[in-house]
Amino acid sequence: MITKTLFAAAIILSASTAAFAADPAMVGDTAKGRTLIDAHGMTLYTFDKDSDGKSACNGPCAVNWPPLAAAADAQSAASYTVVVRDDGSRQWAYKGHPLYTWTKDKKPGDITGDGFLNGAWHIAQP
Repeated sequence: MITKTLFAAAIILSASTAAFAADPAMVGDTAKGRTLIDAHGMTLYTFDKDSDGKSACNGPCAVNWPPLAAAADAQSAASYTVVVRDDGSRQWAYKGHPLYTWTKDKKPGDITGDGFLNGAWHIAQP
């Protein structure tokens, strides 16, 4: 009886943990204020050329601006959605804007990509 109860409790705990999975990004502080950051504390960015929840940053662009990858089974939640990229991979978006890191940011809090490409890249702010 105890084994069945523990097994049932484990199933309920697993289901509730999945339902309340953590957001794909967190909020951190930079010199420009509160910013969305990834799990490593790196600043996330948005790109003006993206539209309608679709990434325009592919190929060499995506090498310099790595997309915030979403797992194959990732589910949209709250302000975060999953977009499918041209290569079929999945990427997190915040309020419809795909999210990226910047390879030239070297440590948490760096914001060297803000304003890049004549102002087309912006830090993602909550």
